[in-house]
Amino acid sequence: MPFRVLLTVLLCAWQSLSYAAVKPFSFRNETIKAGTKRSFLLPVVAGRDSTVIPVTVFHGAKKGPVLGITAGVHGYEYPPIVAAQQFAQALDPVQLSGTIILVHLANVPGFLGHRTDVNPLDNKNLNRVFPGKADGTITERMAWVLSNDIIGRCNYFVDVHAGDAPEDLRPYSGYYNYFDQPEVSEKARHMAVAMGFPYVVQFGNEPTLKEESIYCSREATKRGIPAADIECGRLGLPEAENVAQIKQALYRLLGHLGLTTDKPATTQPLLIARRTTISSEHTGFFYPQVKAGEYVYKGRTLGHLTDLFGNHLADVVSSVDGVILYMSSAPPISKGEDLFSIGNVPPGAQSQR
Repeated sequence: MPFRVLLTVLLCAWQSLSYAAVKPFSFRNETIKAGTKRSFLLPVVAGRDSTVIPVTVFHGAKKGPVLGITAGVHGYEYPPIVAAQQFAQALDPVQLSGTIILVHLANVPGFLGHRTDVNPLDNKNLNRVFPGKADGTITERMAWVLSNDIIGRCNYFVDVHAGDAPEDLRPYSGYYNYFDQPEVSEKARHMAVAMGFPYVVQFGNEPTLKEESIYCSREATKRGIPAADIECGRLGLPEAENVAQIKQALYRLLGHLGLTTDKPATTQPLLIARRTTISSEHTGFFYPQVKAGEYVYKGRTLGHLTDLFGNHLADVVSSVDGVILYMSSAPPISKGEDLFSIGNVPPGAQSQR
């Protein structure tokens, strides 16, 4: 037997033995062999309402952790949805050490219905009803499936978002920090840092989480699963640079968790522990004078509000020093709606970046 043929036979035999050492992954009563992938449409039904959740499971050829990834919890946030589709096409389970459960699009009705925040079938915000209900409305049942069939199966979890139609947004990652979960919080911090965004936002920063999780990634945190968020994309636009940045962040995360040999980011992001929300005190038109990502100082005018006739009502002024993480960029505004989310950053910290 020629040496090249013998080498090929031996390599195939070694791979077969290696795959055999990794147990199949069970998902929805289906068995997924090591080094393979399977796609599923998870049905969700509530009375006359029904939808599906598209999921692909990549079961690696080597042992490793289980990572859950969700995109499209809000159906108008297109960069994560497009990035998830491209990521799934490129991902090779043979090269993985571990398993990835990828939710391509958590909110199919919102996506197909062009809705920014809610599911048009029941007008509920999927990212406000976790952990959901097994016998609830369609959105509550979607959250229940995501909580139990996806998040509950994972060792790590990441939820990917973007700015929708009226939201200008500065890309960042984030995680939940609760003082009675120091190990989970610290692992989540390392996940957020590894993805390479210039800003990492801490959510929570409280002694404990007693109330319902409400949010997708916080459901993972409540279950003791280290979780991170990505916010990347603006104005509901599927811009190629944001899609690419999300995919790069996910690959860096895979490397950090040991699922691949990709290298995590080595840069040190600026940690934002507090955020300030500025809401509108009037209904009418909003005219911003700044953009997401700008550093603003306390007392700076950020924009102004007019009534429906164009008469000036009020200036919008920053109450803190910091960076604009996201903001409303569309003219229509109602009293009580958020105009800005500002990450509190002292002037000295910003100037060092």
